Amino acid sequence: MEKVHYGGWPNCYRLANDTVELIVTTDIGPRIIRFGFVGGQNELKEYPETLGQVGGDTWHLYGGHRLWHAPEHMPRSYSPDNTPITIEQHDGFIRLIQPPEASTGIQKEIDIRLDPTAAQVELTHRLRNTGLWAVELAPWALSVMAQGGTAILPLPPFKPHTEEVRPAATLSLWNYTDLSDARWTVGSRFLLLRQDPARHEPQKIGVHAPDAWIAYARNSHLFVKSFDYTPGGRYPDMGCTIESFTDDGMLEIETLAALRVLETGAEAEHRERWSLFDGVVAPKNDADVARDIVPLVVQARA
Repeated sequence: MEKVHYGGWPNCYRLANDTVELIVTTDIGPRIIRFGFVGGQNELKEYPETLGQVGGDTWHLYGGHRLWHAPEHMPRSYSPDNTPITIEQHDGFIRLIQPPEASTGIQKEIDIRLDPTAAQVELTHRLRNTGLWAVELAPWALSVMAQGGTAILPLPPFKPHTEEVRPAATLSLWNYTDLSDARWTVGSRFLLLRQDPARHEPQKIGVHAPDAWIAYARNSHLFVKSFDYTPGGRYPDMGCTIESFTDDGMLEIETLAALRVLETGAEAEHRERWSLFDGVVAPKNDADVARDIVPLVVQARA
């Protein structure tokens, strides 16, 4: 780990091996503002107008990767993360610690463990209730991805009607979701959502995906997030384990933990594993995903 100046923030820290690097902010956050191959493009979105910005009472979409608590609600979800955080170096990982949110009493932490050699990172997202009463919530990990890629969301395993007559999972739609939008490709096994800088109208969808992964393909790279799944858990947003949102500036790939009632002093955790691959063509249909993406997801989870 080395301290670096990045994007106008003087107190950032870089973690790297010979393959990938990531940069975290401590002037604000907790945020991972950069992740990518060493010397290569940032897989995460950066907003030039907010780089280096600190302070104030307004929440800013700085980009990068952040931790929220679900379900989303205004203004609770938009508690500003504009002030300094603490960074701790432990044996094999670092920990980012935000002071408790004044409006909610929830404290956010992210543990980051970079593989010594591989293009893999393990993140443990933690919410701690420092308030005076119990709160129902779920850790919610949001990665804001750079423009021009395609999100890949798995659907439940396909079975013919002769094998199964019961419903398999939930598909959650928002009031502004429009499945006739050309950015969507709806298959029998996967959903694809394409980020288009020319399309301002937002789109969002959520899926209950027990396979517990979501991915983003862009510029011959594939970013895979896999995560811990709780069978039988009660998930936010009508049962979503994964969600994706896009507008003209970015695309988010999001994973969620199961809801729980967090008593005073208690903690909730949500673990993700990131993997990055090179030389991958963005899929256009189910067959492309099955042939080119799924084997890499299996490799990432091995």
